[in-house]
This record gives sequence, structure tokens and C-alpha cells, in this order.
Amino acid sequence: MGEFGGPRPGHPYIEREGSLDRVQEEFRPVVAALRARVATEFGPDRLHSAYLYGSVPRGTARPGRSDLDVLLALHAEPTEADRADARRIGEALDARFPQIDGVGELLFGEAVLTSELERYDMGWFVACLCTPLIGPDLGERLPRYRPDGLLARETNGDLIDVLPRWRELLASARSEEEFRRLDRNFSRRLVRTGLTLVMPRWGRFTSELAESAEVFARYYPERGDTMRKIAEAAGNPSADPAVLRMYTEDFGPWLATEYIAVHGRKTPRPY
Repeated sequence: MGEFGGPRPGHPYIEREGSLDRVQEEFRPVVAALRARVATEFGPDRLHSAYLYGSVPRGTARPGRSDLDVLLALHAEPTEADRADARRIGEALDARFPQIDGVGELLFGEAVLTSELERYDMGWFVACLCTPLIGPDLGERLPRYRPDGLLARETNGDLIDVLPRWRELLASARSEEEFRRLDRNFSRRLVRTGLTLVMPRWGRFTSELAESAEVFARYYPERGDTMRKIAEAAGNPSADPAVLRMYTEDFGPWLATEYIAVHGRKTPRPY
């Protein structure tokens, strides 16, 4: 069963899904290099802690196809200089290691990650979807999480607000590479939103996209085939703009409307 973070029978909480022990052999040099570069270039004055997330710490990464995802929790709110340093590290690792197809960097201040406002979004992300790599684990300062409606609302109850930005990105895209990158990003978000839409009824959580699509299809069979195709696109993205327009003008608006009807709208953020 693929739901690494899903509650076990009789265990109502979502458990942390990744572990450094799960990192496959071919990705261990990449993780070691990441740890060394981040620790050296950010140092203890800027860096509170660093985390892996995604397929690498879940042990499901595909050599040459999967990206390396890292979250940096800083003592202060990240600056443009911090973001530039993180991008430089990611670009260097991507150029050095053919095992990975890019590096994704998220930067947040530790105060935001542990704030009451982010408790059921970024806090949950750190506690359940992130694997500690450097420094003290912020997850120890966060609660246990259940796959309930509150978590559903605060994680993906903002898809309606994301869609206008997707339309802007689609309108400005020109190359096949851009279209494929958008397809990969949009499709992942749609599948994860579909999963959290039905998560309270299912009573579990999974990050595996194919499984997420199947779970969604149990509750929305009339949309199941579309969601399965979207999940496939996350691993094999298309350069067809018509596919992306289906996301932004058909499936995405339907999913956003249904989500709000079931779980409500995500609490607005001032940032």
C-alpha cells in the first residue's frame, strides 16, 4: 500500500512519510552534496534547519527523471539574497548530478512555518511531508495531524485563487519546454487537490499521484478517467497547450468550486 503518510488501522494520525533511510543508493551522493553545500553556504547564523521532501526521501525517485526538493527554514524571513543563494546551490547540483532533473527550493522563516496561521498548511507540510536533513526538527514543535476537513481546507482550499495565475503563465508560455514544465506543475497540484478533497472520507493521506487519482475516482467516478490522465501527465508532461487549457478552463474550475462547496475556502494570508 502506497500511503506512506496514511494512518494505520487504529492509528488516527498522519505519519511522516519520508526518511533518509529510504533514499535510494544512486541519490545518496546528491543528498550528501546538498547537505554540505547548504550547511556551508547558509551557516548557523541564517539556517535554522533544512528538509528533503518529495520522491527522494520517499524512496520512489526515478534516476534522470525526478527532481530534488529541499525546504530551508531560516531564522529570519528569506531575502532575495537568500533565494539567490539557494538557486545557485540548486543549479550547481543539477549540473553536477545527472540522477536529478532539477532542484526545487522552498525558503521560509521558521516563525511562519510554526505560526498558528500556517499550522494546517506549511506546518503540516513540515511535520508530515518533510524529512529532516540539517538542524533541529521543527516538526517537534507542531501537533499531530488527522486527515480531516480542517486540514483539507487549509492545504488546498485556495485552488480558486491559483487559477488566474495559471492562466497568466499559460498565456506567456512559448516553448515546448515551458508548456511541459507548466503541465508538470499544474497536474501535480490538481491531483493533490483531488486527493485532499476526498481525504476525510477516505480517512488516509498519500503523496503517490497514481494512487491519489484512484482514490479520487472512487468518490467522483464521472471525473475519474480525467484525473487518471492528469496523474499520468505529472510523470510524462505534454507540450500541448490544449491540455493546459483544459486544466485552467474546465477541470480546474470544477475542482475549485467543488472543493469550496465541500470544505470551504482557505483562510486568507496577509503575504
